[in-house]
Amino acid sequence: MIGVFTVGKPSELVQGTLDVLILRTLALGPKHGWGIAKRIEQVSREVLQVQQGSLYPALHRLEQQGWIAARWGETDGGRRAKLYRLTRAGRAQLEREQQQWERLSAAIDLVLQKA
Repeated sequence: MIGVFTVGKPSELVQGTLDVLILRTLALGPKHGWGIAKRIEQVSREVLQVQQGSLYPALHRLEQQGWIAARWGETDGGRRAKLYRLTRAGRAQLEREQQQWERLSAAIDLVLQKA
């Protein structure tokens, strides 16, 4: 089994990767912070685990950039929580980020296959 990757180091690559993972998760609909982290973990088949110390600063940063918006609401379990949603600008940013990611990952794949 390949190890679990904890998303928590403040490097530019990890920050950009976490941002696009959050944007992609919110493209499916509004979620609270814990729900975002759990969705990323589930979709990655438990390989990626987002730490709260990285998640909440990223959510704040994305909100400041206008890519997500937040409001207080209730979770499915009836708890009061801040719910985040993707904005129109966030959808456009997600599209740009996905295109860049596809280009970068294809280039890395080429190097790994040819090297």
